[in-house]
Amino acid sequence: MLIGLSGGICAGKHAVAEYLIQHQGFRLLELKNNGVSHTARDPRLQHINLTINQDSRLEFDTAESLLDFATKRWQEHWVTTHSWNVATLDRFLQRPFFLLVSVDAPVSLRWKRFAERCEKNQLEAPHLEEFVLWNDKQLYEKNVGRAVLTDRAQLRLFNSSSSLDELHAALKALNLADEQRLRPNWDQYFMELASLAAQRSNCMKRRVGCVLVRERRVISTGYNGTPRHLQNCNEGGCPRCNRGEGGGVGLSTCLCLHAEENALLEAGRERIREGSILYCDTCPCLTCTVKIAQVGISEVVYSQGYNMDKDSAAILEAAGIRLRQFSPPRNGLIYLEDPEGK
Repeated sequence: MLIGLSGGICAGKHAVAEYLIQHQGFRLLELKNNGVSHTARDPRLQHINLTINQDSRLEFDTAESLLDFATKRWQEHWVTTHSWNVATLDRFLQRPFFLLVSVDAPVSLRWKRFAERCEKNQLEAPHLEEFVLWNDKQLYEKNVGRAVLTDRAQLRLFNSSSSLDELHAALKALNLADEQRLRPNWDQYFMELASLAAQRSNCMKRRVGCVLVRERRVISTGYNGTPRHLQNCNEGGCPRCNRGEGGGVGLSTCLCLHAEENALLEAGRERIREGSILYCDTCPCLTCTVKIAQVGISEVVYSQGYNMDKDSAAILEAAGIRLRQFSPPRNGLIYLEDPEGK
């Protein structure tokens, strides 16, 4: 596993790297020429508070040699704080062992941290305005600005920690080294397909997507909306949905097929059979639940609740169908906070 850390000035990426090295057995991989931008020529920006001993650090002449090394030893734990350009970053992101993590914090807090670092190194701290200009250049400088890395990061950490102890507690709870972040498990994979199917929905009330799976193979997909050859719901095809009536009101007049119904109709009873799993990003309603029971689905996995969850669960239990809610690993933007609130 290779974790690439990117972040603005004093956002905390080096503190995260040190935590991984000291507490989770990672080693640091860096380039001899770290691609310092014009902004970093100021001596105050070159005092990076990274206290890694030589035994935990390896240096390489090129990004290609670093990537080749990590590829051959991908089962070990490595971390880098190098800032890649877009072309190099694309090569790293193609590798299944690479996780790009960005670290950020409020500008005012980062300026305060930087001023403290300057004072520690007996250097004059910049005014806030000067620091903001440095920050903008570092983030948005053409071709090498770190905003590109932040945009591509699989995990974005917001580090407003007031102490290293607080940061370490948050990182311990997060467990960056969890290899499920590198490759989604089957539940996550199929649920993401269901969420993608939901983006095709034309229903004015709620977007829902569904995937039918047997033996880890997709049988069919579905999303909610008006039937084939009818005008789409978002074009006025379903009067009930377009009237904006509350949940559960006027259902008998609704012309929209549900995502589960579409997936079941697409698959057909003979293709479903025992052992099939239905993934849906919303818990099925009663109408869909009785159809699921009829066709022989063995398990229903959902991510979001619905106002009929208890009734649907009772029917599925009576039919011998397992129902469970999917809890994905934390990803996207994460606030680093002490889990114990200390």
